[in-house]
Amino acid sequence: MFLPSNLILAIARLLSIAIEVYFWIIIARALVSWVSPDPYNPIVRFLYRVTEPVLRPIRQRLPATMNLDLSPLVVILALKVFEWVVVESLRDFAISIR
Repeated sequence: MFLPSNLILAIARLLSIAIEVYFWIIIARALVSWVSPDPYNPIVRFLYRVTEPVLRPIRQRLPATMNLDLSPLVVILALKVFEWVVVESLRDFAISIR
């Protein structure tokens, strides 16, 4: 049972890394939005292209609050809850089948 356990642990680690990377991309996007970035900058374009499909639906559902965009905060909270629930459950399951 070591192979399935190690495979599940590897999947949990990859999910954790992917969530952490996307967390920092969301943070970078929020920081960039505070200044007037050059829209033709490749880094700015990458940040917007990667985060906009996730942020736009949330932004449309949130009420307008003093011109503050709270969608990055909602996404960050959702990412952390997903990590705490799904990734930790995968880790616990992998350890229990050893």
